[in-house]
Amino acid sequence: MAAGCVPETQPPDLFALSPEIPRNRAMQTRFFETSNEQELLSASAAVLQDLGFQVEESVREVGFLRATKERSAREYGQDIQRALFLLLSLGHLHMPVDLHQKIAASLITRPLNSEATRQEVRIMFYRVVWKGDGQADRQYIPPGEQYMEMIRDPEIYQQFFAKLSKAVFLEPFAI
Repeated sequence: MAAGCVPETQPPDLFALSPEIPRNRAMQTRFFETSNEQELLSASAAVLQDLGFQVEESVREVGFLRATKERSAREYGQDIQRALFLLLSLGHLHMPVDLHQKIAASLITRPLNSEATRQEVRIMFYRVVWKGDGQADRQYIPPGEQYMEMIRDPEIYQQFFAKLSKAVFLEPFAI
């Protein structure tokens, strides 16, 4: 069979909903009693900037905002784990370590009713981590390998929404 004729295979659970999906959505979503979607988007951008993010993209017409920040991805114990791995492999394997990460936030606002007096804000935090400097026998793994993961720490979402609630409350008063 030619390479172009290989049937596409999908795992049987590709579209299956897992129990954590509603929980994650609830963690990522809050509702605000305001009719001004633009002020809500501006307040969201200000909160993200206060948290160290830089706004990279904003489409006010659809209530979309994307912001990022870059940080070191090294975690406590990573070098110790790497040294133990090297010792246990008798010097043949070097475990790659997380070097750098880019944390991103994608936010969308939308009116919930026809009068647009109530708005929904949903934000998703995720990160891209670059690994590198590893070895498997004589094959060197250069820096640059990467992976992406959603951030599911409720504290991050609670912190964002607590600051956004204050900002939305204070914004009409120009405080």
